[in-house]
Amino acid sequence: MTHISNPRVCIIGAGLAGLTSAKYLKEEGIKFVVLESTRYVGGTWRYDSRVGYDENGLPLHTSMYMHLRTNLPKPTMELRGFPLPDDIPSFPSWKIYYNYIKDYAKHFDLERDIKFLHNVILVSRVNDIWNVKYQNVLTGEEFEDEFDFVIVGTGHFSKPNMPNIPGEEKFSGSIIHSHDYRDPIRYKGRRVLVVGAGPSGMDIAIDVAYAAKTLVHSHHSKINFRTVFPKHYIRKPDVQEFNETGAIFKDGSYEDLDDVIYCTGFQYYYPFLDESCGLNLTPQSVTPLYKYMVNIYQPTMLVMGLVVRACLVVALDAQSRYATALIKGNFTLPPKEEMLEEWQKRADSIISRGRPISDIHFLAEKEDEYYAELTKESGIGRVPPVMFKIRAIDTEAKLENLYTYRNYAYTVIDNENFVRSLDNITENNSGNNL
Repeated sequence: MTHISNPRVCIIGAGLAGLTSAKYLKEEGIKFVVLESTRYVGGTWRYDSRVGYDENGLPLHTSMYMHLRTNLPKPTMELRGFPLPDDIPSFPSWKIYYNYIKDYAKHFDLERDIKFLHNVILVSRVNDIWNVKYQNVLTGEEFEDEFDFVIVGTGHFSKPNMPNIPGEEKFSGSIIHSHDYRDPIRYKGRRVLVVGAGPSGMDIAIDVAYAAKTLVHSHHSKINFRTVFPKHYIRKPDVQEFNETGAIFKDGSYEDLDDVIYCTGFQYYYPFLDESCGLNLTPQSVTPLYKYMVNIYQPTMLVMGLVVRACLVVALDAQSRYATALIKGNFTLPPKEEMLEEWQKRADSIISRGRPISDIHFLAEKEDEYYAELTKESGIGRVPPVMFKIRAIDTEAKLENLYTYRNYAYTVIDNENFVRSLDNITENNSGNNL
């Protein structure tokens, strides 16, 4: 990819990916515009009590619920160059964290470069340039602009992945996806089934259990959760089918139910990207991507924040710095064939283990190695190894007790070390009391 002088960049979405990208591009004096379909910054971090569609007829992007607190501790949620306030909890509420995002946008004067209420309709590659078509959601007026680079920052937590279990149409109660879950009050005294045991599944199951008469939790996770759940929590295997009054499970057992909440994850959904973009888009994956973000066939497009099992905020910030360094011309990507070969090795490894291709987005134990690679290639500041170490210890705390893991506070000592405190007991990251 040859260096483009005076590049013009289109950023799609004003959530964390879009805001961090805007911040770093602005610091380098690179021309850009952010296209945001709502009138707000913050993407999924903005709570909205409504479900379905917004006042302009667009699907509500946010999956935020009333009682949500971050599921990663404060140091891993901090954006580079903008410290989180010292006096906020170790695992802040959505409201505290959303205010932090708004303060970030204000501090770096990012809103002046955001076109609010402009929804991207189509992104096409035409004559070696990106053609972006977008619409004013209030007037319906359509626009087309040309850009040298496109940064896709719309995330992947807004299009529900529905399991479509037999008999759903017979069930007389309510069925929703976690995307539309807002508050446990509506489930007071009711018999509720939660399906799924990912981060949202575990968190929402606990939230609903405070109000529900019975909380039935169906999942097939092999993770050894050691949490002691309340007596009205009933663990079940996968659902075989629904009938009018409840669910039959794969073990043949049955439970009467009033409501069902699917915590079955989200689909990768980019309806505005056409075939000329060169990506293979499925509900389960976006491929092929170099370094988890660079569109290999059209490397002037970067798709941000698709990493799974990582400190997502830290990863997004690093990806935004990498993207800015690439756009500025600080480094050159390898030839397409080399990028494809690296990607194919990862894909082959996943397939050889009998895993689904969706694992191509997982960082997991390779997270710190990923940050080192980004730095080595692009010259950006290294994400400190301590971030991955904190996430590893926090994961253990979740396995130990989902009710208490947020009681820990994590304090970074240096790039490698941190201390964890709970009830006046402080440990270093070797697990020794201080």
